[in-house]
Amino acid sequence: MSSNGGPRIKNAKKTVVDKITFASHMEARRYIELKMLKAAGVVTRIECQPEYELQPSYRKCCDVKYDAEMTPFLYKKGICECCGKKMPTVKAIRYVADFRVTYADGHIDVEDVKGMETEIFKIKKKILEFRYPEITLKVIKKVR
Repeated sequence: MSSNGGPRIKNAKKTVVDKITFASHMEARRYIELKMLKAAGVVTRIECQPEYELQPSYRKCCDVKYDAEMTPFLYKKGICECCGKKMPTVKAIRYVADFRVTYADGHIDVEDVKGMETEIFKIKKKILEFRYPEITLKVIKKVR
């Protein structure tokens, strides 16, 4: 599985467990740990690659920004009301974590397994925690 926290580390080896392809051996080992915790009743749910929107997509033309929330009709139409041309779309920025884990006591952890934290990952982590204050992203650096 691949999180979009930055460029892949060259040493990471894709690993398959339960017909799921993980981006690294360390991530696959964390999945196995979580499965054992689930079997023991500590964890009730394991979600792989939960996705979060950090910034929505928008259109921009003639120095005017159109987004789906503020100007839904114009955004959907896609034609600039100033010049009449088709407006280009700026893609949303998304973050894909490695796991979202629900524990038996009800709390939820969002986890990312990292050998090293890239600058892009650090920025996305800050934006994620700002945009979703109820989420704390746990960075797993060592897996047993």
